Amino acid sequence: MEIVTASMEDVDTIVDLWVQLAAGQRAHGSHLFGDRNRTAVRETIVQRVVAENVLLARVDRRSVGFVMVTIDSGRYEQDERRGIIENIFVESAYRNQGIGSELLGSAEERLRSTGADILALEAMADNEAARQFYRAHGYAPHRIELEKPTENDTL
Repeated sequence: MEIVTASMEDVDTIVDLWVQLAAGQRAHGSHLFGDRNRTAVRETIVQRVVAENVLLARVDRRSVGFVMVTIDSGRYEQDERRGIIENIFVESAYRNQGIGSELLGSAEERLRSTGADILALEAMADNEAARQFYRAHGYAPHRIELEKPTENDTL
């Protein structure tokens, strides 16, 4: 297994992996559609690949997972430079082999080397396996996002 920086030749493979990620997250309450967002996510992935902010996990030259990283460049001044880890994903057949940990560690190192002071990521509240994985790697809740349907019994 190796972790490599993605190239433009990898874009379609990463899009396919992202579609799998989005489809799987629907079981945990995500509102995103995988395949319906293929064109939009491809544009994002191209931008991130050009910026060298996508890492791929390869097993025998087959791409089996990826992670995207960026430095938070929001509109507001902050007291820390936040490195953001997004869309970490490993195909189900390759899970529990340390690949996710390698992707996460490589993403963290990439962000540290670009000046991040703190690292942040998101997980679906209902995805206990992901939350447990991140806790095991030292992540703790920082913010909690809440939502409700517009039609409910409290209105």
